Amino acid sequence: MGRYFGTDGFRGEANVDLNVNHAYKIGRYLGYYFGKERPAKVVIAKDTRLSGYMFEYALVSGLMASGAMTYLLHVSPTPSVSYTVARGHFDCGIMISASHNPFYDNGIKIIDSEGSKLSPEIENKIEEYFDEMVDSLPFATKDKIGKTIDYEAGRTRYVRYLGSLPECRFDGMKIALDCGNGAASALAKPLFDRLGAETYVIHNQPNGMNINLNCGSTNLSDLSEYVVNNGFDVGFAYDGDADRCFAVDENGNKIDGDMIMYMAARFLKSKGKLTNNTVVATVTSNLGLNLALKDNDINLIQTDVGDRNVALEMFNNGYAIGGEQSGHIIFGEYAKTGDGLMTSLMIADIMRQEDKALSELVSGISIYPQLTVNVPVSDKKAAHNEPELLAEEQKILKEMNGKGRIYLRESGTEPVLRIMVEALTDELCHSYANRLKDILINKGYKKEG
Repeated sequence: MGRYFGTDGFRGEANVDLNVNHAYKIGRYLGYYFGKERPAKVVIAKDTRLSGYMFEYALVSGLMASGAMTYLLHVSPTPSVSYTVARGHFDCGIMISASHNPFYDNGIKIIDSEGSKLSPEIENKIEEYFDEMVDSLPFATKDKIGKTIDYEAGRTRYVRYLGSLPECRFDGMKIALDCGNGAASALAKPLFDRLGAETYVIHNQPNGMNINLNCGSTNLSDLSEYVVNNGFDVGFAYDGDADRCFAVDENGNKIDGDMIMYMAARFLKSKGKLTNNTVVATVTSNLGLNLALKDNDINLIQTDVGDRNVALEMFNNGYAIGGEQSGHIIFGEYAKTGDGLMTSLMIADIMRQEDKALSELVSGISIYPQLTVNVPVSDKKAAHNEPELLAEEQKILKEMNGKGRIYLRESGTEPVLRIMVEALTDELCHSYANRLKDILINKGYKKEG
């Protein structure tokens, strides 16, 4: 990770950690870098947060100043950028979003010409430009100044593509959608409606400040209640930029990314489509996923945290399914990145093809109690390497005796050390996590405010 770009782009509080000058310089550098032989072609989308227009205009200004042709998808999911870039012969794509974070945060994710996350090498070059470690860039002049094109047609093509993927129609299915007041708000219901579902939607009235606010994939309580009270077959919840999805079964129970991967892997295996009989997940996926896959003679490969790492492993080896517990699910036959809308369509399609309720489809996986405690710290690396913390971790692992695990991780997007604990009970999870957190507090690492 660099000084500015983390595991999921450059993210922070708008005009505090990430400001319009950063956005302008990103546009300037990308327009220059990809425009050395001809004008660069770049596509941009944003979610619904208040600062999105500000960053969009700053990026466009920088791109045009470097001579780039900029195509605007407007409010659209992150995976729509990936789809559009890969199929439209663009040099790169940009998504303006802070995903599941509150409205006052924002972020800039850059997607390469293949539809995957941009390489760290180019991100490092942008950081050098931020820090004035490279020569000033030339400005485009006269007829070389860039142009901006309204490209809503690109978003339309993406939605049509998604609608073509399910093998079955959803006639007779009662489906609830929680759009999180984010990028899925204008797209999700029409998509399911066209496939014949009886579709109901909540939290699809964005105002710039209510994105992810007690709704969407960050809070399933409204969706769960809505599904149970109205007798729906399934509910789907998206995050701000709609690249992740959680489900709620007919009983209101949460179905997370691990459970979705388990269900999808079994289905793909039954169809002879589970390449190399393998699922790719991250080290934070639940122990229950590993055990459930073993029961079905399916292999699990675990990568470092981040859907970029999952995608890299998948496409280097041709695997068909992978993702994160957080709901980033990649269906390798159809996409290069996590796609919440695609995931929800695939779940509904599996339900229809198997003619089973969602609760039955995930009944073979038992999730261990898991707790993640985010500790704001002044120095992530120093806190992570604190000897007393590491000694206490080893002590707890001995007490677990193989029936649980601990994973300490520096956040790639925030000044936070994450403490993840799995154990036999919720009480043990809290006890172990608090022991580790207390050491960080007592040693003075915890950042107040």
